[in-house]
Amino acid sequence: MNSPERRSRPSCTSRRGSTHKKRRVHTKSYVRMADFTEFSSNFWFILSVKKGTYHMSKYVVPELKEEDVPGGCCVAETTFATLFPGYLESYISSVWPAVEAVLAQQKLVGTLDLVEGSMTVATTRKTWDPYAIVKARDFIKLLSRNVPIAQAQKIFQSDIMCDIILISINSKSTRRFVKRRDRLIGPHGQTLKAIEILTGCYVLVQGKTVAVMGPHKGCLQVRKLVEDCMKNIHPVYGLKQLLIKRELSKREDLKHEDWSRFIPTYKKSTPNKEKLKVINKVKKERLAASKKKAETKEKSIFPPAPPKRKEDIAMESGQAFLEQGTHRTRKRSREDYNLDK
Repeated sequence: MNSPERRSRPSCTSRRGSTHKKRRVHTKSYVRMADFTEFSSNFWFILSVKKGTYHMSKYVVPELKEEDVPGGCCVAETTFATLFPGYLESYISSVWPAVEAVLAQQKLVGTLDLVEGSMTVATTRKTWDPYAIVKARDFIKLLSRNVPIAQAQKIFQSDIMCDIILISINSKSTRRFVKRRDRLIGPHGQTLKAIEILTGCYVLVQGKTVAVMGPHKGCLQVRKLVEDCMKNIHPVYGLKQLLIKRELSKREDLKHEDWSRFIPTYKKSTPNKEKLKVINKVKKERLAASKKKAETKEKSIFPPAPPKRKEDIAMESGQAFLEQGTHRTRKRSREDYNLDK
């Protein structure tokens, strides 16, 4: 039997034998959302067809409601737990009924363990939003960082996220760490207030962490400002750049242009080499003098004597035995008191 004829594939060579490069197909087409989902048919998508895959460049996610998921969506239980410091025990125990009320709106449950010092959230059979447990995890994390419950419950909104930023420096100097943290807050909290206005986020500095709540873009901007501040870069430089970007975004003629020529760039100034030599020399001399003083000082196993009182000094000098001394008033006789009733 003769084999069936196969369709000839168009060759990429010409008669002369020269080859041509294959052109990649990259087209854009407008497709209705109804072709892929059943939620709505009022939105348009821009899809790029490349190698048989679809890449969405613009999309709209409809808001999930409780009526869309009747009967709940969780089959197994999911739990998250976090620890809180001991000084927040009284506050968390006082607001825990309000915390349970907030979790009940999302069909979640929470438990408070004062012995272990932990908070736990878990899903139930009636939980209709699968992402609510992740929001609840962030909710108890914010509470453990001393964020007020009125502010922390906003994390359940779909357009708000949170970020817990750990602040630390490479040096072991506590004084330097406190100084840079105070620089982030600013005098009377002015720098922190400027960060909140320009980024649209809620920022709280607590211990060695910074709690941030707000839109995703704002949280990234706050993280960069905090990390630069702990690297000895003053936040005012980053705030100035954010202020210029906000003003440029208001102009229609500059929305789609490059802003690099408007944004200032700051370079770290290097001091003079001769000045550095003098500073290092003074530091070495002070270190050598402190070491020499420590070596010559005699160490005793006994604790130092307590300081002398004023009475002891007066007794040593003899002023305490004078009748009309400057450090002691004259003793009054019995006749000086009026005993008549």
